[in-house]
Amino acid sequence: MFLVDDILLSPIKFPLFVFKKIHEAAENEFTDKDKITSQLRELYLLVEAGRISEEEFNQREAELLDQLEAIDEYEKGKNEEALEEPEGEEDARDG
Repeated sequence: MFLVDDILLSPIKFPLFVFKKIHEAAENEFTDKDKITSQLRELYLLVEAGRISEEEFNQREAELLDQLEAIDEYEKGKNEEALEEPEGEEDARDG
């Protein structure tokens, strides 16, 4: 009986699976702190070498630091949600 259910529900389950994977990939891209810190290091090297102006450095640095702050806030909110969610509720949603 479960096989029949899986076959009948596959047109619904497959797109949900694909969207979930896309969401996870986008989330990983958004929360990649290593990428942003690497960009910050490169930015510091550029300003020290005199390849960019101090004004451009300040603007780009502020943008990158804002991104890091947004990631921290996002992760903090996500961790708080995980703490508030009862243990059995997550399993019920996945199934």
